[in-house]
Amino acid sequence: MSEITMSAQEVKDQVLWVAQEMLRSGLVEGTAGNLGARLPDGNAVLTPSSVDYITMTLADLVICDLDGTVLEGDRSPTTEKELHLSAMRRHPEINATMHCHAKHATMFALVRRPIPAVIEEFAVFVGGDVEVADYQPTGSNELAEEVAGRVGEKACVLMANHGLFAVGSTPKSVLHVAALVERTAEILWGAEKLGDIIPLPIETAEQFSSYYRWGRTGKF
Repeated sequence: MSEITMSAQEVKDQVLWVAQEMLRSGLVEGTAGNLGARLPDGNAVLTPSSVDYITMTLADLVICDLDGTVLEGDRSPTTEKELHLSAMRRHPEINATMHCHAKHATMFALVRRPIPAVIEEFAVFVGGDVEVADYQPTGSNELAEEVAGRVGEKACVLMANHGLFAVGSTPKSVLHVAALVERTAEILWGAEKLGDIIPLPIETAEQFSSYYRWGRTGKF
């Protein structure tokens, strides 16, 4: 996750498509959740506040600098803009961000329980267990700083009593990661009804998680 190879228009197109796919795939309901992406000039494009994803257009997207000053757009950016901007300010290699309320992942967030990397694919694309960030109020700078400190070496973090935050190289890669985490959370929820979860061997978990940190994944 580092170099931006898409044009500004391509980044915006992906943000809009992923925002709508986020709703279609059940990662959010209504106008909940939000997206951000770094543009080639270093600014960020964000989804607007309280706009229906299905009817959202490119004109609804908002361009901000990384301090949150609106540069382009007639709408207000998401009220959780600091979640996205803080992660991008702290981690220059992060180019795209997503906050969603995926059902099974949010179940883990509510009981403040990490989602373990018990599936090889999960370890490769997420980088290890998904931790739970300490609770902070929605939209607060405290939440943004808490979350930004938990991503970078891993692609996701759960927000206590809230939902999931994911990062990646492109909006589409973030969608893939969020969907993978949600699918794994659902599998774990069901598997525990069958019996105890058997973790990956330690050496396998470390090897596969290291692929993420070495940059072998996240660029697709």
